[in-house]
Amino acid sequence: MIADVRSVPASRRFPWFSKHSLSARLAAAGIGYQAMGDALGGRPRDDSLYRHGVADYEAMAMQPEFRGGIDRLIALVARAHVCLMCAEREPLDCHRCLLVARRLAERGLVVGHILHDGSIEPHAATEQRLLKLDDAAGGACDLFVTGHRERLAAAYRRRAHAIAFRRKGPASHRAVENG
Repeated sequence: MIADVRSVPASRRFPWFSKHSLSARLAAAGIGYQAMGDALGGRPRDDSLYRHGVADYEAMAMQPEFRGGIDRLIALVARAHVCLMCAEREPLDCHRCLLVARRLAERGLVVGHILHDGSIEPHAATEQRLLKLDDAAGGACDLFVTGHRERLAAAYRRRAHAIAFRRKGPASHRAVENG
């Protein structure tokens, strides 16, 4: 089964990846399709889920709608092999990894990322790449981060801020503080 976590399950550039075309082609091949971008997408509709115009993954993960989406996804995993689908090639450039897979791994699920060469990278290895990337960007110099879990959480936060969806227009100029 494919769980499509794109907020907008459409593509002008590759129309065969749009929701209706893709779901029909998958069904013909005996593969299920579930659109889940409403709950698990990386582009929230709620203005309060943006910080300085950037989608705030930590705030999003606390929302009942997101938690319900994770619960529905886990229920799907209990019935079938599930592949999350989004639009980014590199896991560390996508909310699929930084938001959704992170929460699945925290709940004890085994998560792997399909890389561009077809190999599957365990989520723990992706997290190690995240830490190395964060170290190279100066994240290891953070004086307020002490343990491995805090270091990893800080690396997730910085990477998410770097790649998350950015609002265009007047809302992006407004600083929305969460907690």
